Amino acid sequence: MNFNKEKLIKSPLNYTGGKFKLLPQILPLLPNEVNTFIDLFSGGCNVGVNVEANKIICNDIESHVINLMQDLSNLSSEEALKILKKTIDTYKLSKTNEEGFKRIRTDYNTGANEWYIFYAMVTNAFNYQIRFNNSGQYNMPFGRNRSYFNPILEKRFIKFVDKLKELNITFINKDFKDLNIDTLKSDDLVYCDPPYLITCASYNEKNGWNKTHERELLKLLDKIDGKGIKFALSNVLENKGRRNEILIEWSKKYKVNYLNNTYGNCNYHAKNKSDNNTVEVLITNY
Repeated sequence: MNFNKEKLIKSPLNYTGGKFKLLPQILPLLPNEVNTFIDLFSGGCNVGVNVEANKIICNDIESHVINLMQDLSNLSSEEALKILKKTIDTYKLSKTNEEGFKRIRTDYNTGANEWYIFYAMVTNAFNYQIRFNNSGQYNMPFGRNRSYFNPILEKRFIKFVDKLKELNITFINKDFKDLNIDTLKSDDLVYCDPPYLITCASYNEKNGWNKTHERELLKLLDKIDGKGIKFALSNVLENKGRRNEILIEWSKKYKVNYLNNTYGNCNYHAKNKSDNNTVEVLITNY
């Protein structure tokens, strides 16, 4: 797939596991021509907004994020920015106003779930992270002296919303197991960037992604392959001394493309690997 590195669009969300830094390695490994591109675990949509396809479908189980993306796709960047800045002013949000952050968080958790409330809240949370407790309450603390809607983030927000207008893109909120593959064709592509089984991100807390989920996804990809549909799977084979034996064994049936990730160059077959190595891969069936 062709791309211009200088024109890559970065998500305005600091999403755990976001693939923006790896896009220059991932995009060239995708097919040159794609009719429908399905981003099954779209997260902050770093991949979805940067692929070339006739139709793009971004799916995620996180309804708060999908609702944000859907609403932004229906607004111009000027409209969205005006609404967002009015919200920031209303709550007097800044990198030092913890009371303002707590007030918008309380309002959000008690029913004010509009996209601008959600996004303004996230931009003032610790490390801009998205996390909910078992009761569905947003529970990230304030990002004092660090997190706020700064000029860099504003430019990223504008570029992202503008890019949505250029794409034939749809946002859906489903469990990955509910993907209907019967309508897909050989020129379509299912891209998966699921939670990683052997990492310690917030999505793995409280059994959020476990071996059962891992096997269900790999079974789905086998089924997709059996129908002659292309897939690409982002994942890690090894992380800080831990190995994903399920994925390692399964991947032997397909092509494993090794990526140089943000932790440094890694090769799964290399000798003298450090325990801190993260072996990140893109597994494809083409």
